Amino acid sequence: MSQPIRRLAMAQWDVFSARPLEGNSLAVFSDGRGLTDCEMQSLAKEMNLSETTFILPRDAETEREHGVRVRIFTVQEELPFAGHPTLGTAFALRGQTGAAKVDLQLNVGIVPVHFEDRAGAPSFGEMTQIDPTFGMQHEREAVARATGLRPQDFDESLPIQTVSTGVAFTVTPIKSLAVMQNLQVDLNRAAEYLAKNAGKFFYFVTRETVDRDARLHARMPFYNGEDPATGSAAGCTAAWMVAHGVAKADERVLIEQGIEMKRPSRIFVQASRSDNRVVNVRVGGNSVEIMQGEVFF
Repeated sequence: MSQPIRRLAMAQWDVFSARPLEGNSLAVFSDGRGLTDCEMQSLAKEMNLSETTFILPRDAETEREHGVRVRIFTVQEELPFAGHPTLGTAFALRGQTGAAKVDLQLNVGIVPVHFEDRAGAPSFGEMTQIDPTFGMQHEREAVARATGLRPQDFDESLPIQTVSTGVAFTVTPIKSLAVMQNLQVDLNRAAEYLAKNAGKFFYFVTRETVDRDARLHARMPFYNGEDPATGSAAGCTAAWMVAHGVAKADERVLIEQGIEMKRPSRIFVQASRSDNRVVNVRVGGNSVEIMQGEVFF
């Protein structure tokens, strides 16, 4: 057996949860310098998680000015931005330093993550996403045909709308928790529809929740499975909520996700208004490290 060429340190984090074995798992490689794009993609596929991140360290002055360079990969592709990888990687970079802020330079730009520490409570991190872009509002009948749902399954009091804070999600309000709990989506037809209508994924939400403190219950079909927590979609949804009166400006509210998967996630979101625009989208939660190791190849 040949000797391994490289040994890469990595850690696994559970994001949007303060408890191990909940939330959305993330693999973080602490030094991805020298890896090719193909190698990063292959390592992400090997991790077989929703996302894997690669930190690319630079000199201290560059990182102070431009942030820590990070790249994000799913098992299939590189993403310009994703929420739980941003938050989890910021927690990994912060470590035990107690830093109040970590800036990440992602493909979408610089995303700051601020931390709150309270006695007796786990650390809380909150990222500020880029300001939202509101796209088209969709006809319920068209979305029903694309997803395999019935027109009556949708919440008629709220629009189905595509929003982006770096990645475009189509926020899709559903009438009841019962429909959400039995959600079955035709992923092929959904992908075809979204490809024609400037969306990446459907993000399904309902105002009926399991936790009475949550404002929305969410699910997101993701490639051939489901995502336990989607921070980028939650940011889009924060903007959508403020735009359509589901939340007030600068009101921090809870989105619950991952419950049907037995990976409960708690995503806290808020957004501001300025001159009739929704701005300052913030998405936060906890993260817990559950594994450290090396990958050699």
